[in-house]
Amino acid sequence: MLINSQTPTLDVESSKFLPATDAKQRVSQFMKQLQDEITQALMDLDSVGKFHEDSWERPEGGGGRSRVLRDGAIFEQAGVNFSEVWGSHLPASILTQRPEAAGHGFYATGTSLVLHPRNPYVPTVHLNYRYFEAGPVWWFGGGADLTPYYPFAEDAKHFHQTLKQACDRHHSEYYPVFKRWCDEYFYLKHRGETRGVGGLFLDYQDGQGAIYRGPDPNGEAAKYSNQVGTIPQRTWEELFALVQDCGRAFLPAYVPIVERRNGINYGDRERNFQLYRRGRYVEFNLVYDRGTIFGLQTNGRTESILMSLPPLVRWEYGYQPEANTPEAELYETFLKPQDWINWTPTK
Repeated sequence: MLINSQTPTLDVESSKFLPATDAKQRVSQFMKQLQDEITQALMDLDSVGKFHEDSWERPEGGGGRSRVLRDGAIFEQAGVNFSEVWGSHLPASILTQRPEAAGHGFYATGTSLVLHPRNPYVPTVHLNYRYFEAGPVWWFGGGADLTPYYPFAEDAKHFHQTLKQACDRHHSEYYPVFKRWCDEYFYLKHRGETRGVGGLFLDYQDGQGAIYRGPDPNGEAAKYSNQVGTIPQRTWEELFALVQDCGRAFLPAYVPIVERRNGINYGDRERNFQLYRRGRYVEFNLVYDRGTIFGLQTNGRTESILMSLPPLVRWEYGYQPEANTPEAELYETFLKPQDWINWTPTK
């Protein structure tokens, strides 16, 4: 009788850490709502450009809606996508990290965006939040990162502070780990530089074990996470709340930067440098980005997957910035991991 009387309590306790029966529906609804909120705010901000929506279906299961704004007053191109797909098996790009998901059908939903402003003084920005289920295995992932072309430390600090506030509502060690993870992930190994000033990156968050669940056991994110140690198990609801808060932190993190920089005059020098630096964005997204790889490996809509690429870009052989210029400062300081929260000028 004692064992029987305890069994329901144990079941209730363990079920707290499992997805709710309506988990897929709730996450999908949030991801669509986040897309709606962001596209409306961006149209209000731009005042000229409008989003064109393409709905698409995936033969293997699922689909999505892609929204793209082109030739706006502020945004040369802005894409905000929602997708919800399912299938019989996960691609190799996922199974290398979560082999226990092999042999199970999968479900994945998320919202992603990349905004390419016209003015070189306004940074490019990326966001992606996603949710996976594969049999008994589930996790949340995503993040946001800022890619400036011209260096403004106060912009990087504002972006990071806003995202940190969202993380701190859930755990004080989330931001320090996710920030380091972002620096690690958005790194162009063949160039020896970060894509920009970073932000947040998280993946395989299922509430168990250490915060860092990435591939580099010797990186800064892993080292910091190991110092923190294993934190108490977090429920599905707690991680969903984290993703919601981080997703909704995007507009207050980015819009003030756009408003502050869009009125700055620029000429051919700044525009040419912007187009050159956009080449790095293309290189990263086509060589390293796991979202691009996952989309292509699961037969997603190619136009939607590649909407992250800028409309105009240029490469230049052997480019070196002139000494003591803003372009040189970008390379010397802003393309290396920095503690932007506590940033103070050195000059």
